[in-house]
Amino acid sequence: MSIKHAVREIETYTDRFGWDGPLRLFALVRTSELDDALHDGSELTAVEQDSLPEAESLEELLAQIAWPEAVDGCAICVERVIVDREDESVIGPEEALADPNKRDVRLAVGVLRDGASWCTLRVKGVPDVIESADAVPDLIAELRQTLR
Repeated sequence: MSIKHAVREIETYTDRFGWDGPLRLFALVRTSELDDALHDGSELTAVEQDSLPEAESLEELLAQIAWPEAVDGCAICVERVIVDREDESVIGPEEALADPNKRDVRLAVGVLRDGASWCTLRVKGVPDVIESADAVPDLIAELRQTLR
């Protein structure tokens, strides 16, 4: 299964809606298990989840998610603000949003039951997308917990 392809498609799909969008959660299922009308040549199909439970944080949301065995993996697309600080100090959310050095980033992260993972990171205003199997290890671990 190609987790890379699925996560890239999710990031491209989400990018079409522009910035300041909602968190998006997807089930990843083998395309061969779906209706023939949905086959597009991909090994995995991402199925966006419309009704997510209420949660105060991303961690709280993911703690409420559990996927059935028919789901081969899952992916999330979420926006965050990062701030480059020379002194590496930790700042709060309000201070980060007001910081002139802040950058908006969109993370798309996917995991499969077999352990594979893939991440994309898009920085607002930068055309290139950064990709890695393990760019966001904490989020990868939280997504894996939803598959147990």
